[in-house]
Amino acid sequence: MVFPAWKVFVQALEYCQQKAAASGSSFLTGFRFLPKQKRDALTVLYAYCRELDDVVDDCSDANVAMTTLNWWQQELLAVFAPNVQPEHPVMQALAAVVSSFGLLENELQDVIDGMRMDLTQARYATYADLQVYCQRVAGSVGRMTARILGFTHPQTLDYADQLGLALQLTNIIRDVGEDARRGRIYLPMTDLQQFDVPAGLILQATGGTTFDALMRFEVTRAQQCYRDAVALLPPADAKAQKVGLILAAIYYALLLEIDRDGAGHVLQYKLAIPGPRKLRIALKTWLWGFHP
Repeated sequence: MVFPAWKVFVQALEYCQQKAAASGSSFLTGFRFLPKQKRDALTVLYAYCRELDDVVDDCSDANVAMTTLNWWQQELLAVFAPNVQPEHPVMQALAAVVSSFGLLENELQDVIDGMRMDLTQARYATYADLQVYCQRVAGSVGRMTARILGFTHPQTLDYADQLGLALQLTNIIRDVGEDARRGRIYLPMTDLQQFDVPAGLILQATGGTTFDALMRFEVTRAQQCYRDAVALLPPADAKAQKVGLILAAIYYALLLEIDRDGAGHVLQYKLAIPGPRKLRIALKTWLWGFHP
């Protein structure tokens, strides 16, 4: 006999697995190295983030998108409320993950707050301002991932936060052209001013020598973030956190590929690491670690 609560979870997990698989994200590459419970938990967490991200990317009306995020907010409250079951299958699965791995409401809330920033803010004045956004949409996810993978030293959460920043900066660099076509510029305005790059040049995908120099600067900053993250990871937790390091290695390889290709080309097209190469990087990192 299948108990109703277990049947709900199984169906909800199947939805999350389909949602994650459809994305083809690099996040999924390292999951296969994990035991089933942790693999399923990370898949659910990824599906949660993907659902929220889709609200911002797929909804052309900002008011409708904000209303939808408010609905997700109520679903999150239901996850932590006693004797209340969320409506959405992702949140039903998330409730079980929260219970099993001790995920915190404020870290899940951060992701929603970061998506709200996307609806109200299309520019970031300084790098410090951008870091607030990155912490919400990526640092918080890094910390939750660390909780699922397991750790013994509190500094591992600082590592996870810094790694989330490095990953998000890589996304921002890769997606400059795509974001510009949506009217968004995540690169700090102070950086644009430093390299004499008008915002209009990015929005019009014009590029040029000054833009190339700006993007080399952004790549160098992101590379340092990876090094800072790895330096923060206590050796005692390196084995448990290896899946996060696999993701870091794949994204770092992407960053190097963007740099080799000519970082200024991000306005014209979006680079990606092919699946077979991701697997090779994952295996190499699993065996010998990540050394940016």
